[in-house]
Amino acid sequence: MAQLERNAVGLREVVFQSICCMAPAAAIAASIPFGSPLAGGALPLAVVFAFIGIFFTASSIGQLAAHIPSAGSVATYSAVGIRPWVGFLVGWAYAAVEILIVPLVMLQLGFTVAGEWNSENSSFSTGNWWILTTLGTLLVGFLVYRGIRTSTRTGVILGAIEIVVFLLFGLYLIVKAGGNNDLAVFSTKYANAEGFTGWSGVIAGSVFCLLAFAGFEAAAPLAEETENPKKNIPKAVMIATVSIGALYALTTYAAAITFGPDKFKDFAAYNNGAPWNGLAKGVGTIFWLLVLFAIINSTIANANGGANVFTRTAYAFGRAGVFPGKLAELDPKYKSPRNAVLLQLAVGLALALGLGSKYTPQTAFGIIATGLVVAIVPVYMVANLACIGYFSKHRKEDRHPALHMLMPIIGFLFLIPGFFNAAGITGVPGLQFIVALSSPLTLGAYAMGVWILLGFVALVYLNKNKPEAIKAVATLHV
Repeated sequence: MAQLERNAVGLREVVFQSICCMAPAAAIAASIPFGSPLAGGALPLAVVFAFIGIFFTASSIGQLAAHIPSAGSVATYSAVGIRPWVGFLVGWAYAAVEILIVPLVMLQLGFTVAGEWNSENSSFSTGNWWILTTLGTLLVGFLVYRGIRTSTRTGVILGAIEIVVFLLFGLYLIVKAGGNNDLAVFSTKYANAEGFTGWSGVIAGSVFCLLAFAGFEAAAPLAEETENPKKNIPKAVMIATVSIGALYALTTYAAAITFGPDKFKDFAAYNNGAPWNGLAKGVGTIFWLLVLFAIINSTIANANGGANVFTRTAYAFGRAGVFPGKLAELDPKYKSPRNAVLLQLAVGLALALGLGSKYTPQTAFGIIATGLVVAIVPVYMVANLACIGYFSKHRKEDRHPALHMLMPIIGFLFLIPGFFNAAGITGVPGLQFIVALSSPLTLGAYAMGVWILLGFVALVYLNKNKPEAIKAVATLHV
């Protein structure tokens, strides 16, 4: 079977692969502010709290990537570290997560650009969102089909742009604040949201910050196309996680002191739910345009990175025989998984246009996001357990109690609130801030639940008819 292009990308490209999949500009503008009604002015502390859990999880994935470089990434890690059947189920869930990235962020691209265009020129209808969504999806498909070099180098440019814009804007706000700078936002002093004062608010708000880090591991599926993957993939995962964690902390701090820590619990609703656009407008037109451009840029970068992850995961599972073998076919010129790219395009457009037309693009975004996070958090939790299992079973001589036991356990525990919140599971002791999902957002959770059940059905079928395919998930590494 044809192989992915070896040594096609280096450390820089895979660092930005992870960065782009976190979509920092979109996360700063959308995901993180959702924590402000809970954490209040202590949202910067909530960012740090979430970072701790993600940092330990990134460490676990980095340790596994150093020994098991594979396009199968978290699926192969789980297969080797725990059991092959666990790896299959992780890969089954992970493939669903990544195929949802493109329609998710292309919906955001559509309604963001259409909305801002309409606000400046009412003759352009917000109903034209589908044109922008379609064009964005086709652009991403073109980039990914052209091969990993084109796709990741584009990601470097796009990722650098969004980081620079928000870094400069954040620093500008901090300097402009002057005597209003207050490091107490990194304590519980301003955790003043009603019913969520103190640490309960910080932990509640950290759930939304936690989801802003999703995608930090996206360098891992490019292992078979990366120079010296055993060294560069772990580095990329950690560099991306730490650098974007610092950016999140800085920008959230800048927003808190600019808006006012005492009233920051109202930040998410500011400017009709687009608080960062409101901050930028308050400073000047140039900053508003830059922030808007960075958010749009972030959606393209995120979709590009997510498509890379899905197509490589589909390739790895097609090669193993657990997915249709057609998904492992490569374009002879570009060495890209051509059928996986086409599947990504078809599913992405169908979900985005179908759900967006039936409901609204904003509601469709919420439905897809709910399904995505319900699956990705358990994938990260299992990755922590796989690290413990791998170094207990296969690398006892290299096992370090803190690095390979304690840190994965901490990472696992920090992810628990995120899972219950994403799934809308209420009544959990100590997690009273979680509310049940409302319709039609429940469609995303139910659909992902059905997908996971189908995964168990597929597992039973493959165990009976193709047991070697399940075992192969544990051997998908170079």
